[in-house]
Amino acid sequence: MEAGLIVFIVILPYLSAIAKSIRFNVESGVTKCITEDLRIKSMTVGEYWVVNPNEGQPLPEHHKIYVGVFHETERRLYEARGVESGQFGFEVALDGKHNACFATIPHEPAVNTSVDFNWRSAVAVQAWTKVAKKGSVDAMELELKKMEGTVNWIQEEMTYLRQRNQQMIKQNMTTDSIMGWSSLASLFLCLSVAGLQIWHLQSFFEKKKIL
Repeated sequence: MEAGLIVFIVILPYLSAIAKSIRFNVESGVTKCITEDLRIKSMTVGEYWVVNPNEGQPLPEHHKIYVGVFHETERRLYEARGVESGQFGFEVALDGKHNACFATIPHEPAVNTSVDFNWRSAVAVQAWTKVAKKGSVDAMELELKKMEGTVNWIQEEMTYLRQRNQQMIKQNMTTDSIMGWSSLASLFLCLSVAGLQIWHLQSFFEKKKIL
């Protein structure tokens, strides 16, 4: 993991209910991270598995992976070492970016390990099939429940995005205000220095009786 760090920002579909698996390569001794911005109190589930380069044979040790899930504050939420596959799931405790990081042990010569990864969140992790089994709901009612869950999630997501946007606008206004006052102060300082230089030159020329 010390050999390098490569971070990939993955934008999952806006409706995470249609999230699909992605495949990427992890080079020996290099860490790759998938980043997702999650909201507090939402549910998230991840599944991962290594693609065996020699199908039908045991997976080589140097193809087994380290997996860690961290909040942007470096708080560790999940960790597994020397695994071929696994999954994690938790309720988000803090807003912000969450990183799912994958790494393999150093190997000479360097090799690539292919990993399939599926990360779902919000309404995508609700087990609607279990809901259907537990109750005597028909297909139409089940679809309505799915739609209701999706609409509620979109509403919450839009509220969250509006709040983030307002925070960014306030931050930009504050920055613009600071830059404006800094520019005025710089202009005043330059004019003052220019005025002093003119006054000094004029005094010098008067003393030398050039003017």
